[in-house]
Amino acid sequence: MAVIRSLKRSLNLRGRCIAKRHFVKARQGRYGAPHMKIHPLITKTDDLAALIARMSAHDFVAVDTEFMRENTYWPILCLLQIATPDEAAAIDPLAPGIDLTPLLDLLVRNDSVLKVFHAGGQDLEIIHNMTQKMPSPMFDTQIAAMALGYGEQIGYSNLIESILGHALDKGARFTDWSRRPLDKRQIDYAIGDVTHLATIFPKLVAKLRKTGRGAWLDEEMERLADPSSFDFPPEDAWKRLKLPSRNPQVLGRLRALAGWRETEARQKDLPRGRIVKDDTLADIAGHPPKSQEDLGKVRGLSAGWRNNDIGARMMAALEKAQPIEADSLPAREPRRPGLTKDAALVSDLLKLLLKIRAKESGVASKLIARSEELELLAAGVRDDLNILSGWRFEEFGRDALDLVEGRLAFATENGRLKLTHTALVQEIDIPVEA
Repeated sequence: MAVIRSLKRSLNLRGRCIAKRHFVKARQGRYGAPHMKIHPLITKTDDLAALIARMSAHDFVAVDTEFMRENTYWPILCLLQIATPDEAAAIDPLAPGIDLTPLLDLLVRNDSVLKVFHAGGQDLEIIHNMTQKMPSPMFDTQIAAMALGYGEQIGYSNLIESILGHALDKGARFTDWSRRPLDKRQIDYAIGDVTHLATIFPKLVAKLRKTGRGAWLDEEMERLADPSSFDFPPEDAWKRLKLPSRNPQVLGRLRALAGWRETEARQKDLPRGRIVKDDTLADIAGHPPKSQEDLGKVRGLSAGWRNNDIGARMMAALEKAQPIEADSLPAREPRRPGLTKDAALVSDLLKLLLKIRAKESGVASKLIARSEELELLAAGVRDDLNILSGWRFEEFGRDALDLVEGRLAFATENGRLKLTHTALVQEIDIPVEA
């Protein structure tokens, strides 16, 4: 895939690549200049095109957005901020007549410029909604920070304070970004976010180079760049819900109801929960009403559903529901039937080992392994586990496998916990309470 190749060019430490240029410049101190030029709010296409032409000559751009979505299905882009080491600007996408094409082309068509985000999931959703494409290549500073020991999913303010030593002004964080005109405090707040992002990025890259962990991020960035997170048909909406059962009839009704709700939410531009809440959908799928009149008795629906148009559309969706086909049934999670009481104890030991290894390496434990993977490993699963391949295996998986298979033991010495590799570990039966 082109995205994967771009990511490897951006983050891999070998060869001539974007990241290598970043590493050299970061080491020479050529980033984070104190005299970054801050432009007035950009509201005209010509000014935007000139800005993007200059920024396209850089190796990277830092990107952030401000949006509103409390009352809508689709997030409303209210402001987009972008910065290079030399200059930064906020762009008003709501300005009359402005054409965002130069900006969007930079984000999704220009593969020579790395796009830097922090916890960029919602920013990426907005860009994908506007272009049906994902920015490429990209870099997420939150994920990089997890690989460098800054904690589990560290917030932006805390990361800035940790690296730059000063706190951010959060005063305009919960402002109404759709209101016009924007005041100076709002614009200064928004610009501050992206200028700080452009400053800390090369510092993180330098640390990744020093620790040799740049290649670790390829897999995470590939996952982040997967458009399926934002581009899915309504008929697949049921797969994102907590399933009430594995009964094919119930799941068939849930599929029909979730697809109907997704379509309603998109057409009306309302949050899904404003149409019908998840729990109510599950209840109706499990105990379907016999007629629209019965909808007035369903908890979570108003009495008006017994005779309104939306109630009629829901009933029509239910009437068309077909049982889920056997090959479409969600797979059972192996850990549930396989995790015996003894395996649960082994899982606890694996979690202790993970805590130890994460502390030693300075890597956030959530980036190394998920609890579900540890439980699967304890239950005897060996296939398709991330911790048994790549950097995760070197960092943790090998020891985890040794622990499960009896080649690694916990011991204490002078009151301190230690790990011992041994060819033979004496078996000790520990009674487990029923």
